[in-house]
Amino acid sequence: MPELPGRGTPHDGTILAFDYGEKKIGVALGNFITRQARALTIVPNLSVEGRFAAVGALIDEWTPVRLVVGMPVNPDAAPGEPEQPSIKLARRFGNQLNGRFDLPVEWVDERYSSRAASMAGAKRGALDAEAARIILQQYFDELPL
Repeated sequence: MPELPGRGTPHDGTILAFDYGEKKIGVALGNFITRQARALTIVPNLSVEGRFAAVGALIDEWTPVRLVVGMPVNPDAAPGEPEQPSIKLARRFGNQLNGRFDLPVEWVDERYSSRAASMAGAKRGALDAEAARIILQQYFDELPL
């Protein structure tokens, strides 16, 4: 279960959430006061430098107190089975976010977020940002009141 932020008041601050993909990274925005997430943008994932420059600009603009990264858990994986490559990539991305921007990173099970975004009618070009919104909304919905 997610914890409340350590900075400021217990229910204060902005959060950026990410749906990591090898080609595109969906980004969503929300805050602890409204506990509502909204799709923000899609960051092209063409190079490490470009990825983190774009994410850094978003962090500078929105000054989040925490970051959330979707973890693409495989529901059919057997216990002890090696991690899927997508899980390793998402974990690495989240760890790099923490190391580069010194912000806490939370993980949210996002196994069905892209499918839910598609079913919600998200347009093809906005699918990744909508998936990030679903991830962030799940994070808010799991927070204690």
